[in-house]
Amino acid sequence: MILHSTEALKRYTESGHWGRRTLRKMAAKAPERPAVVNPADRPDLTGTAAQSLSYRELSAAVDAIATGLLDMGLRKDESVIVQLLNVWELVAMFLVVSHAGGVLAPMPIQWRANKFQNVKKFADARFFFGMRDFKGANRLAIAEKSGFVALPIERIAEIARGAVDAARLDASVVDGNDIFTLCWSSGTEALSKGGPMSHNNWLFQMNLISQTAGLREGDRVLATAPVVDTTGVATWLASLAIGGTTLLHHSLNMPLLVKQLMQDQVHFLLLVPAVLNIILKLPNVDQLDFSGVRCIASGSAQCSRWSMGEFKRRWNIEILHTWGQTEGTAVFAGARDVPDFAKRADHFPWWGRPSVAWPSGIRGVEMTLFDEADAECTQPGQGAELVYCGPTVFAGYYRQPDLAKSTFTPDGFCRTGDFFILRDAHHIGVFDRKKDIVIRGFNLSVAKVENLVLTHPGVQEAAAVAVPDEIMREKTCIYVVPKDKAQLPTLEAVIGHLKQIGVAAYKLPEHIEYFDTIQRNPVGKILKAQLRQRVRSAAA
Repeated sequence: MILHSTEALKRYTESGHWGRRTLRKMAAKAPERPAVVNPADRPDLTGTAAQSLSYRELSAAVDAIATGLLDMGLRKDESVIVQLLNVWELVAMFLVVSHAGGVLAPMPIQWRANKFQNVKKFADARFFFGMRDFKGANRLAIAEKSGFVALPIERIAEIARGAVDAARLDASVVDGNDIFTLCWSSGTEALSKGGPMSHNNWLFQMNLISQTAGLREGDRVLATAPVVDTTGVATWLASLAIGGTTLLHHSLNMPLLVKQLMQDQVHFLLLVPAVLNIILKLPNVDQLDFSGVRCIASGSAQCSRWSMGEFKRRWNIEILHTWGQTEGTAVFAGARDVPDFAKRADHFPWWGRPSVAWPSGIRGVEMTLFDEADAECTQPGQGAELVYCGPTVFAGYYRQPDLAKSTFTPDGFCRTGDFFILRDAHHIGVFDRKKDIVIRGFNLSVAKVENLVLTHPGVQEAAAVAVPDEIMREKTCIYVVPKDKAQLPTLEAVIGHLKQIGVAAYKLPEHIEYFDTIQRNPVGKILKAQLRQRVRSAAA
């Protein structure tokens, strides 16, 4: 299934960024090296034992399962749906479905009936692999009701022990421009859209991560994000690109996470900024030894300079500041391109800037900022929407051609919907989502407010949203998870702290609410739509 335009295929093939190579089977330089290691708490998650598969064992399992799919009648370019935890079967299915000539369309484990119908409509898939029971819901029953041929996770391991038909697998021709995955947008605001990514899209993305994070052959990568969305898939594929070992971690199990970082020789992982802050505020943080970790990627929200500095000071860990979307757009600020970690918190390299060569060696990506009239911003301090073009960008939302005009500019740049600021001649910085701005004379980024509030010692987590105001138009409401419920940080205390560290008056919050936890979607993004609705209802 080739979806990219003739122009894109010609452009990136001639530039050498796209080729015939695929992800069907990645040859390992060390076949006996562990390829994927199940989460240690798998027995509690699935009732089955945790295990580790070498590259040789994973390759054999992929061949057998792919043969099994062909026996079931899988057709060329047909989508296969999986809804699994971070276990080896999920990782294997990416290679399996492609090897059999299909396209994998993984779903977050949290999704229920209404999302099943949405996926069924757009993917037009027959086969579903999932869990009989997880947290009180029978995913197989929901899938069957939605019209899928539903198979349990146990079936994957069973087929993996079956016969291999190498001739039939070799007859399934897959090109580098064929679609490898169909990932779904996180869907915090509306029904999810399918983002098709080709083998070439992913191969370029894998190299972006390995180059900017400084990954080395055989590194051990801890996959903390669900390997069903772009973030989790990219983390696993970055490990595959270097012949590394992928250590799986499902959901956020803080005791297990800390144990893995201290005992499992982890070199690279991804954590959302909120988790970085949680770790730094653990009571025993001074006793933790994460010295084996070289780099942590952090995205979904803006990192704070404080957390980046603390990880560098305590354990000499570099934070790779990341920004990316399901659409394949991505930019990373690492130690090579932005060596000053304090600057790295809000500066991204302006990839594609004429006559600028980056130490990471990234080429082929073009980025610019367009205002509402689609005029290019050229002066430092200007803020506008980031538009992006490069070998990682998808061909458009799957089976939704009506969205093409709002997704792409006439010359093929992807409209990201995110505000960035032109920092200087070489750097841009995230400002915020268009809807995550407080408009009160100044356009105030709620991410900036959140990071400032997090510097208060009594705040464990923070989220900020705009609340309507008759005079100022909008004011800022903060939702806070206190570090100690017995000593709630009052609004006055938070404002006093912010004034003490020199925060401008217009950035100070005007209202505060307290939560035991802040709800997030499967990739760690705060569910801002719910918070905005809550605060607007209260204001009304």
